[in-house]
Amino acid sequence: MTWRDHLRRRWNRLILGRPTYDFVTYQRLEQLRALVNERSHPNLNELSILSHRIDILSLNVKALGYRLAQDLAAALPPPGETAARRVGLGSKPSTQADIESDWVAHWCGELKVPVLYHRKLWELAYILQNLHDAGLLREGTRGLGFGVGTEPLASYFAKRGARVTVTDLDADDGRSGDWSGTGQHASGLLAAHHPRLVARKRFLERVDFRAVDMNAIPADLAGYDFCWSTCALEHLGSIEQGLAFIENSLRTLRPGGTAVHTTELNLNSDGPTIDNWPTVLFQRRHFEGLAARLEAAGHRVAPLDFDVGDQPLDRFVDIPPYGDGTLAALSDRLGDPAAIKVAIDGFVSTCFGIAVTKAG
Repeated sequence: MTWRDHLRRRWNRLILGRPTYDFVTYQRLEQLRALVNERSHPNLNELSILSHRIDILSLNVKALGYRLAQDLAAALPPPGETAARRVGLGSKPSTQADIESDWVAHWCGELKVPVLYHRKLWELAYILQNLHDAGLLREGTRGLGFGVGTEPLASYFAKRGARVTVTDLDADDGRSGDWSGTGQHASGLLAAHHPRLVARKRFLERVDFRAVDMNAIPADLAGYDFCWSTCALEHLGSIEQGLAFIENSLRTLRPGGTAVHTTELNLNSDGPTIDNWPTVLFQRRHFEGLAARLEAAGHRVAPLDFDVGDQPLDRFVDIPPYGDGTLAALSDRLGDPAAIKVAIDGFVSTCFGIAVTKAG
């Protein structure tokens, strides 16, 4: 969705029932923000000047942040021989120190990807480390993934000898279109196959696919040793539904099984946050309340840790990439996004992982 589509949709919500006024107002805003006027002269309207200065300033910040992340990654020592070890991460946010740790280096090596300062890479390593600590990365275990899209974890689990069920929204569900457009939706089993990690034959022998709505988990998905999701539960419609999913996911596990989920954490613990929206942002209080409920029910939640780090890349906040407009070419030349913290609709957010052991 472009910023123009987003703006148009917001105006539609604000002045629903007055389509003529909506169109005229939107058209006028377009004229005020344009780079040039109808005679191709510079648009000297103050709104245009301000908005495009912000674009340039944002581009400068992105360029500096990405370059810092690239230089830091290049300066990391070669991983050499790594070995999995018990870490005991707890339930925590992603940090620069984590990316520079030996445990992230090990799991990047296992996934055959370079160590980068990228929060999505942290999510994969966090899930693998927690499942390793639980002794579940071994032959004969059963795993269940929610909203897996095209991520590599199912392929890695199959390589290690687990039998895995991967799930995603039904391709006919209108909500899947938002993910299909970005290549993150799994329309079938092979979307989750990564040949660099496991041969196709072994993958097909050990992995199956189910179309599943995370808000309505089928009762027959049960008895698994572990389940996981990576930044999917913040897209379930509300904070309440996201928290309910974490609780409901435990029903798919055998007693003593482990659930590991990652999602978005709003770094402002006390102020407002986004709710009842396609992407919601959880806060510290939401996880503290969830942990209290789960522990009262006999489950064990990995200790909560809300230290978001104090290194340079813990303070760099990336902004959404430019999808269109005059800065698109320059923005594309910055290279792959490299950030741990990001801005989502004006809020500073980072990935947060929570690990739960089912009562048993």
